[in-house]
Amino acid sequence: MTSAYGPTGATGVVCPYCGWPDDAEPFQLVSRHSTAAGSTVWTRCGCGSLQVRAVDGRGARVVTRSRPPAGIPPTRTCGTRG
Repeated sequence: MTSAYGPTGATGVVCPYCGWPDDAEPFQLVSRHSTAAGSTVWTRCGCGSLQVRAVDGRGARVVTRSRPPAGIPPTRTCGTRG
């Protein structure tokens, strides 16, 4: 499933924009919010992609993410190839 902002739902195990594993650092913690099921964590990948992570009894997973901002070069530590 995709949206205007990029892949959504169970997005796999790596960032589709830079290839960095979703469960690895570095990522920037933007905010954390408690929910009835656990928490929602907003993070930013090294490439600039904003990610929403659901944290519950099944663990943490990226449930949606945006594309990296246009014109901003990715952080080299995020796994960008090139």
